[in-house]
Amino acid sequence: MDIERQASTQSITEVCQNLTVNADQGLTIAQVEQRQQRYGLNQLQKVKGRTLWQILIDQFKSPIIGLLAIAALLSFAFQEWIEGIAILIAIALNAGIGFITEIKAVHSMEALQKLTQTYATVRRVGRITSVNTEELVPGDIVLLEGGDLVPADLRLLESSKLQADESALTGESLPVSKDSRQVEANLPLAEQKNLLFKGTAITRGSGMGVVIATGMRTELGKISKLMAEAEAEVTPLEKRLEQLSQRLIGLTLILSVFVAIAGILGGQELFLMVETAIALAVAVIPEGLPIVATVALARGMWRMAQRNALMNRLSAVETLGATNIICTDKTGTLTANRMTLTQIALGEEAFTVTGQGLEQQGAFLQQEEAVNPSQHNTLQALLTVAVLCNNATLPSANDQDALIGDPTEVALLIAGAKAGLDRHQLLKNLPEIREVAFDSESKRMATIHQADDWDYPFVGSIESTEGSYLVAVKGALETVLPLCSHYLVAQEERSLTHKIRKQWRDRAHNMATDGLRVLSLAYKVVDHPDSEPYENLVWLGLVGLLDPPRLEVKEAIEDCHQAGIRVIMLTGDQPVTARKIGIAVGLITDENIPIPQGETLEHLEQLSESEQQQLLQVPIFARVTPEQKLNLITLHQRHQAIIAMTGDGVNDAPALKKADIGIAMGERGTQVAKESADMILQDDAFSTIVIAIAQGRTIFNNIRQFTLYLLSGNVGEIIAVAITSFVGAPLPILPLQILFLNAVNDVFPALALGAGEGNANVMNRPPRNPAEPILSRHYWFLIGIYGVIIAATVVGIFAIALQVLNLPLDQAVTISFLTLAFARLWHVFNMRDHESGLFRNEITVNPYIWGALGICLALLLLATYTPGLSTVLALVHPGVQGWTLILAASLIPLFWGQFLKRWL
Repeated sequence: MDIERQASTQSITEVCQNLTVNADQGLTIAQVEQRQQRYGLNQLQKVKGRTLWQILIDQFKSPIIGLLAIAALLSFAFQEWIEGIAILIAIALNAGIGFITEIKAVHSMEALQKLTQTYATVRRVGRITSVNTEELVPGDIVLLEGGDLVPADLRLLESSKLQADESALTGESLPVSKDSRQVEANLPLAEQKNLLFKGTAITRGSGMGVVIATGMRTELGKISKLMAEAEAEVTPLEKRLEQLSQRLIGLTLILSVFVAIAGILGGQELFLMVETAIALAVAVIPEGLPIVATVALARGMWRMAQRNALMNRLSAVETLGATNIICTDKTGTLTANRMTLTQIALGEEAFTVTGQGLEQQGAFLQQEEAVNPSQHNTLQALLTVAVLCNNATLPSANDQDALIGDPTEVALLIAGAKAGLDRHQLLKNLPEIREVAFDSESKRMATIHQADDWDYPFVGSIESTEGSYLVAVKGALETVLPLCSHYLVAQEERSLTHKIRKQWRDRAHNMATDGLRVLSLAYKVVDHPDSEPYENLVWLGLVGLLDPPRLEVKEAIEDCHQAGIRVIMLTGDQPVTARKIGIAVGLITDENIPIPQGETLEHLEQLSESEQQQLLQVPIFARVTPEQKLNLITLHQRHQAIIAMTGDGVNDAPALKKADIGIAMGERGTQVAKESADMILQDDAFSTIVIAIAQGRTIFNNIRQFTLYLLSGNVGEIIAVAITSFVGAPLPILPLQILFLNAVNDVFPALALGAGEGNANVMNRPPRNPAEPILSRHYWFLIGIYGVIIAATVVGIFAIALQVLNLPLDQAVTISFLTLAFARLWHVFNMRDHESGLFRNEITVNPYIWGALGICLALLLLATYTPGLSTVLALVHPGVQGWTLILAASLIPLFWGQFLKRWL
C-alpha cells in the first residue's frame, strides 16, 4: 500500500476506498487485528542505547582505575605478585559494583518510560473510544482537538479552524492552517495542507482524519532513521558531583605525595609508601558518587511515579527540591474537576438542578417545585444548545472510565440526560454540518446543524423550512453577550437593552460569588451553513457549574506554607469565583481582599519597582490568559524565584517550558502540554505536587548524606596514615586493606543512604538555595571533624595494641583495620538529620541500611577468617581481647557523632 504518497492528491472518498474504511463507522475489530499484524505497532524505531558491553567498558575509564592500574604495575615491578593480583581483583570488584548499579539505574529509567504512554481518540465500529497510540493502524479514524499531538500521519476528512505546529518537522515557526481539500501532486511537506504528520501538534481548532501511515512509514519515522544514538542526559547534580570528584583528585594527590614523602623520611619502605599513597588516593576520591547519585535519582523518580508524578527529565528532580513558588490552575488541580450543573438562569426564571457528579438522574426545581423540561420551551432550548454545542461523549450511566471529553462538556451532557436529551438522538434530527472550535482567546464555541423538517423548541413562531440551519453557541459571558441582539423569554425574542445586559452581568456575578463556574448559551437560525456564527445571536441564559475543592488541597497548601513555598492560583474564572475557591482551600482568609485580573500582567516593564513588588505578593489572579502566565513567571524569576507551573492546554506550553518545573495534567492535559512539561500529574491533584517536592528535597538530602558519609570516612583513613607516617610509626592500615574497605564500606552503605525515604520533617523547613553546593562550609567542617575523630580512634587503638598490650604487629594492624571498618559502618548512623530522633530516624527505619550493614559485616568476617584472602590482606585472628577493643573503640565515632548532633 502506497497510500501515504497519494493521499494528499486524492479525494476523501478515494482515500477511504483505498483504505477500505467507512469514515462514519471506522474500522472493525477484525480489520484492526489484521492490520496490526501486517504493519506492526505505531512506534518509531527505538533509539539504540548503550549496550552492556559499553557500560562495562565505561567502568574502566575513570581516573581512579588509572591510579589502581599504576599501583598494580608498580607491584609487579617490585615483584610483589600477591599485591599486584589483589589490586587487579580490586579493579574488577570496583568495576563490577559500578556495572551492576548502573544497569539497575538504566532498568529503572526504562520502566519509568513505559509509564508515559499516550492515547488517541478514534472511531471504531461506529463508537468513539480512546486507544493507545501504538495500537493505531492505517485506516483508523482519528478525532483531534487543540492541544493534541498528532499520533500518526493522517489525511484530513473534516476540519474546523484547524492549525498545526509543524516546526519540529518542517522548520516552519508559525502554525500552519489545515483543511480537507485535496492538493496538487509533488508539493513539499509544508504545503500539503490536508495532511497531518506524526509528532506535530494541533494548536487550534478541531478535525478528523484517517491514518495513512504509522510507525517508521511516517514522515517522522523516515527522519528518525537518520538519527544516531542519543546522548545520555547529564543532570546539573551529576555535573556538580563530577566537579567535586575532580577537585578531590588534585587535593588527594597532593596529600598522598605528602604522606609518601613523610613515610619515606620516617624510615618506611619506598614501595610500601608509594603503594600506600596510591591506595589513599583511590580511597579518598569517591568514584562511586556519580553512579550512586544516578541510582538515587532513578529510585526517587520511581517513588514519584508510584505517587502519580511522572518525571519527563531526570534533571528536574533536583530542581524540585529548591522550588519556592507553585503557580497552579484552579480547575482540576485545586478542585475535583467533577463538574456538576447545579443552576440555570433563564430570562425571568431560575432553576436548581439536583443530582451530583456523574449521576444521570435528577430534577429541575423552580422554587422547590419540579419542572418538566420537555414542557418548558426555553429551558429545553437551553439544554438542547448545551448538548449540541459539545464534543464530549456519555456512553452509559455512571461509567466514569467511558467518559471522553472536557469535564464541563460532560456536565452539560449529564444535565441534558436528566431532561431526556440524548446527543446521539439529537444529531439524527440535527446533523452537525460544521464546528467552530473553542479556543482560549475567544472563549467560545459554535456548532452548525442542519435543521430541515424539525420542530424547534426555541421560538414557537419559527417554522422549520428547507435550508434552515441551527447555530448553537456556548462560552464565557463577556464574549457571548456582546454578540447577542435579542434574548429569549416566554417563547418570545426580545431586544437586549443596556439595562437587560447589566441585569445578566449581575446574575452571572451572583452565581460566581457562590463559587460556580458560569457559562452562557445562545443560538440563532440561519439559511446557510457558512453564515457568520458570531453575530445577531439570541441569548438563552446562564448555567452554573459546581466544581468543589479537592478534600486534600487545604492540608497540602498548609504543608507548602510550612515548607516556605508560596502558592499562587491562576484561573480563567471570574474574580468572585476565584475568591470563593481561594478561601475554601486556605490561600486567603479575607473575603474583601481584591483579586486582580490577568490584564495587570500585560505591561510589567512599565510598572515601577514598588508596583512589581506588590504583584509579587498577590496569591490569586483571575481571568488569566496563557500569555499572562508567562509574564508572571518571568517577573518572579527576575526576583530569583524557582517556579513550578501547572498547565493543561496547548497555549500553556510556553509557560511550562519557561518555568523551572513545568507540570502538566495527566488526565485533562493536552499532549502538547505533556511534552513541554518536566513532570506529569497522573491524577491532576495539587497534593501530588507537594509530594513530588518533598521527594525532590529527600533525594538531594540523600545525596548530600552519602557524600558526607563517604568523604568523612575516607578523610579519617588518610589522616590516620598521615599521622603514623609522619612520626615514623608502622602503618595502622595497609594498602590492600584500604582498597578492600574502599570497595566494601563505601558502596553498600552509600547506596542504602541514597535509597532511603528521607526525613519525615523535610517539608518543615524552607527550600534550599538552588546555587548552594552539595557540600557547604558546614558540611566540610563536619567532614573534617568526623575524619579527625575516626583517625584518632584508629591511631589510638593501634597504639594501645602495640604499646600497652604489646601485641604482635600483624595482630595490631588487624585490630586497627577492623576498628576502622566497624567505626565506618556505625558512622552511617551519624548521617541522620539533627532534628530527628536518636533511636527512630530516617537511618534506623531504612531497611537498606540494615541490609548493607549485614553484607559488610559478613564480608569483613570472611576477609578475616577465609584462608588465602586473609593472607593477601595480612589479617589474623584478633583474639578475644582484640575483638573487645574493636567493638568498644569502633563505637567512639558514633558516640561523638551523636554528641555533635546535639552540640551543633
